[in-house]
Amino acid sequence: MKEIGTVRMTVQRQIILDDLRSAKTHPTADEVYARVRLRLPRISLGTVYRNLEMLAAQGMIQKVDTVGTQRRFDFNPENHHHVRCVECGAVDDVPPGLVFSNEDLPETAGEYKILGIRIELLGLCPRCRQKADSSS
Repeated sequence: MKEIGTVRMTVQRQIILDDLRSAKTHPTADEVYARVRLRLPRISLGTVYRNLEMLAAQGMIQKVDTVGTQRRFDFNPENHHHVRCVECGAVDDVPPGLVFSNEDLPETAGEYKILGIRIELLGLCPRCRQKADSSS
């Protein structure tokens, strides 16, 4: 068992991390579980959830909270924004040219102390946009 920072990399944890690294999407824990089970048939959904939460808490991956949908996970732990398809729920990174900054944030909003900003853009993914265009 190797250790990265303060995280002990068990075989299960490494396979979960490898799966997330190879994902072309921002999968839910259920999606990670379905793929990891192909390699580790005895792994439980709870184990996948706990490991994803622990990896996110350690800053090794990012937990993507989107409004009204299941939590998703991103192999890129750096602070960046996401776009969510309002039809199918797909989540992708906002392209690098679109930048939103914390620099213009007020220190407070009413009685709230502002800690940061999370922007979620909403739109139609290419697949859903194509479906909508073809049905018009």
